Amino acid sequence: MGHSKLLDRAIDIARQVAPTDISVLISGESGTGKEAFPKIIHHLSRRKHGPYIAVNCGAIPEGTIDSELFGHEKGSFTGAHDARKGYFEEVNSGTIFLDEVSELPLLTQVRLLRVLESGEFIKVGSSKVQKTDVRVVAATNINLQEFVASGKFREDLYYRLNTVPIWVPPLRERKEDIIMLFKKFSNDFSEKYRMPPLQLTPEAEDMLINYSWTGNIRQLKNIAEQICVIENNRIITDETLKKYLTDTKTSNLPVLLKDVKPDEAMSEREILYKVLFEMKRDITDLKKIIFQMFRNSNLKNTLQEEDVNLIDKLGDDNEVRQYGDKINLEMESESDDPQDAHDYEDSGQEFLEESLSLQKKEKDLIIKALQKHDGKRKKAARELGISERTLYRKIKEYDI
Repeated sequence: MGHSKLLDRAIDIARQVAPTDISVLISGESGTGKEAFPKIIHHLSRRKHGPYIAVNCGAIPEGTIDSELFGHEKGSFTGAHDARKGYFEEVNSGTIFLDEVSELPLLTQVRLLRVLESGEFIKVGSSKVQKTDVRVVAATNINLQEFVASGKFREDLYYRLNTVPIWVPPLRERKEDIIMLFKKFSNDFSEKYRMPPLQLTPEAEDMLINYSWTGNIRQLKNIAEQICVIENNRIITDETLKKYLTDTKTSNLPVLLKDVKPDEAMSEREILYKVLFEMKRDITDLKKIIFQMFRNSNLKNTLQEEDVNLIDKLGDDNEVRQYGDKINLEMESESDDPQDAHDYEDSGQEFLEESLSLQKKEKDLIIKALQKHDGKRKKAARELGISERTLYRKIKEYDI
């Protein structure tokens, strides 16, 4: 019920398609009342005296859904003590409503497609082909085209079901119907629970109209029932509604959220990799700064114990020399003057010689630390400012 043009359009399509046997796909958000349209189609069709059944495809386990829809023979699987008719056999000459059709497994989709195209199906555990004359109306609250693109829903089945599409508008696009629906629901519950009817103040009506209603009509109905049962004061104000409507301050804003696909969202592993790569880049930059300091200052001649420890923390001596050589090559490639290139070449040789002297200094420092602490590696490593594992590696490397 309502005065919305969008709702009128959906009802007109349902009335026009009802006399035919064309398959219908009803789409819309959860709670918009999609389950009412298959009943409209059934009661206005030539099958109105036949059976009607609604099946929630998302509520049936994947292992038993074929048996539920198409039936099974005795002994076809564990627990099949007797033969059983499926919904398509029971509803012959009637209408079957498949709610949440997007939840159907791919193998069941193949069976359903055969029913829609030829009216034939085979029971689970049987080889006999059976015929049925059933009108199929399906509904979904998701975008089936996206499911088709991702391979979760068969494209041929989608176009077979979507012969006539019906879109049910959300409640936020039917603002002219909100007050009427609230009064209808509240009056029904007042009569059911034998309580006085509710009355809305103008401020309360404005709040109901401007609310976002993410749960649509189902949410409106639930709130009307809560207020009808809980509130002793039958005059409902905006202050009363605030206790039942969440996020009332932002409820009248348009929804601008972008749907994020799972594969676009950054996983924890990717975040960790990103942090590690940034740390590696920072360490590399620090090494380059240290080598520039060695080259452009007199620190080479006044290298202290702390400098040796710092280089040890940055990496192996081989790795240090590799980065030094890399910087020398980069500086040589950037130089256009042959004399400058020769100067850089000499500087690189000087740095290599200094690196070799660093090894001797480092070995001497390690020996002194071990002698000081009577060969106890743990204390010696703490004295040198390196890990015990690094110290053990250096002992083996220098054959101490």
